[in-house]
Amino acid sequence: MPLDVAANIQINGPVIPGEVGGRAVEILTPEALAFVADLHRRFDARRRELLAARTARQARFDAGELPDFLPDTLDIRENDWTVAPIPADLQDRRVEITGPVDRKMIINALNCGAKVFMADFEDATSPTWANLIEGQVNLKDRWAGDLTHVDAKSGKSYALGANPAVLKIRPRGWHLPERHMEVDGQVVSGALFDFGLYLFHNAKASLAQGSGPYFYLPKLESHLEARLWNEVFVHAQAALGIPNGTIKATVLIETIPAAFEMDEIIFELRDHMAGLNCGRWDYIFSFIKRLGRRAEFLTPDRSAMVMGKAFLGAYSLKLIQTCHRRGAFAMGGMAAQIPIKGDEAANQAAFAKVRADKEREAGAGHDGTWVAHPDLVPVAMEVFDRLMPAPNQLNKRLTDLTITQPQMLELHDGVRTEAGVRENIRVGVRYTQAWIEGRGAVPLYNLMEDAATAEICRTQLWQWIRLGADLADGRQMGSELFIGMLTEELTGLRRDFPSPRLEDAALLFSRMVLADTLEEFLTLPAYELIA
Repeated sequence: MPLDVAANIQINGPVIPGEVGGRAVEILTPEALAFVADLHRRFDARRRELLAARTARQARFDAGELPDFLPDTLDIRENDWTVAPIPADLQDRRVEITGPVDRKMIINALNCGAKVFMADFEDATSPTWANLIEGQVNLKDRWAGDLTHVDAKSGKSYALGANPAVLKIRPRGWHLPERHMEVDGQVVSGALFDFGLYLFHNAKASLAQGSGPYFYLPKLESHLEARLWNEVFVHAQAALGIPNGTIKATVLIETIPAAFEMDEIIFELRDHMAGLNCGRWDYIFSFIKRLGRRAEFLTPDRSAMVMGKAFLGAYSLKLIQTCHRRGAFAMGGMAAQIPIKGDEAANQAAFAKVRADKEREAGAGHDGTWVAHPDLVPVAMEVFDRLMPAPNQLNKRLTDLTITQPQMLELHDGVRTEAGVRENIRVGVRYTQAWIEGRGAVPLYNLMEDAATAEICRTQLWQWIRLGADLADGRQMGSELFIGMLTEELTGLRRDFPSPRLEDAALLFSRMVLADTLEEFLTLPAYELIA
């Protein structure tokens, strides 16, 4: 049954004050907007309820409750069940690359030799209207066979190769709005906007070419949020006339509450489940955000919180065990290193660090891993080819492993240093500047930073000031010490990245670090600063 085009859908904002022009008309069709509006009307109220539930849960954590496995879902964890069959082109995911949705990036990522490319509307993309719509155009062109690009500066031509990576899409999280579209006077969810437009335009085209509409789902905090996604999937498939279970999703386990509900999340999405992923950077952010008001969870420098140890090591093993028991894939985390030009020794050291991390993941039982740069694909591929000769490791069940709640909450050893404070300031302010200027993936100090790492910077500084944390040199972290270091670091940032938006970013970042309360997301107030 065709969807009615609702006359009260409004596209607002200075970017398109009147008629939709250019290639945006191919994306913002009346039928596609009606599809998104239908999703909004059916599911947005529940989305808002679940966001309120996060706030209520935080109050319980602040009162002394700790994340734990849910007693009322014990039967789901103990019973034997598996997910629906996973398509052939998702059986081997040994190396996945992620990045923003600009045209050149998409072509290079699809051609780089990785098995999967995750086109990211979330942490690696600044949600300017131009970025979002151009991203949808680029992805539509991929399935239409029209994905080419000519670099305006160099004149170099780019085109899709003969054996491109499998394409997955990451929409924005449940918390982010899309202010350029209102339905019945309400701003729509960025998640439903990104998901709805991509699915409407590309589901059938991707299926016709032997693939399908595949997604990564970010920042879930409970199985109830996974249930909402499943309800969205079921309805959307029926509305488009494609079979239930066609959509396949991998869920990023990147929040502390979700880590205690992995079985339940898989269960809710079992007809649409392709796996879980260790979203390590957001997971550190979530650990601080949910538990960091308490002195027993005072974190050390970010560099001390490595995979394979403490709460990160415990949850990654629990994820492998949980996924493989259910027939779902267990994906490893991001290698954020990028090539270091002009310093071959430093470059080799960075690549060695990536290699060791991927050896840990493959040895533990992960079915694949993430990289942020094409030059790291061969490094990760060699490791998984050597240690995982089969397409995946579903047979590695870890049945003798027991991971307890205390292990899942064990804090990493380490100290807090002046260097750690200054790095948090530099990365946090510079990334915020780039984000409000329109860039979501930013190379900084030999790492590819995205919104998750900026959130670690912000929340760590807030925690250390709030709790009066001791630094390794004996000084106590407080607002005056932070302001002094911020003032000094801004001198270098102004020299290297001069822009009025740097001042906006510094003001926002410092305000959030010094606030009495820890705000949920940096990107929510930063979204108001995007032109």
